[in-house]
Amino acid sequence: MSSNAAVLAARLEAQAEALLPAATAVVTHHAMLLETAIKAAASGRPGPNAPTGDYRRSWTTEVRVTGSGVEATVGTNKPQAARLEYGFTGADSLGRIYHQPPLPHVGPSVDRLAPGFTAALGQLAERIVR
Repeated sequence: MSSNAAVLAARLEAQAEALLPAATAVVTHHAMLLETAIKAAASGRPGPNAPTGDYRRSWTTEVRVTGSGVEATVGTNKPQAARLEYGFTGADSLGRIYHQPPLPHVGPSVDRLAPGFTAALGQLAERIVR
């Protein structure tokens, strides 16, 4: 009985070397698309009204290669982000009462872009398997 295991292993090894840069490119591209979409959605109704642009400019993207793959973080350091996304009802730390409705801009952006990201990863996986 014979096997092509050595040939298959060599092909997989060659594909693995190309996988990390390709995966990094896909993750980076889609993370930047997400950052752009969030900034656009945070530029007025139905999202938050951002008259100064400070909140929009605070969104950043960081891409890292980890031991298990590639990951991206799209986020902001602004404290109002959660309040804008989810709304707020009640008293703040100074005792002021708010009934602020949610102005979702992150969740809808993720929902809109997720299918394209999933498809791009699927295409990458198909290319590697072929």
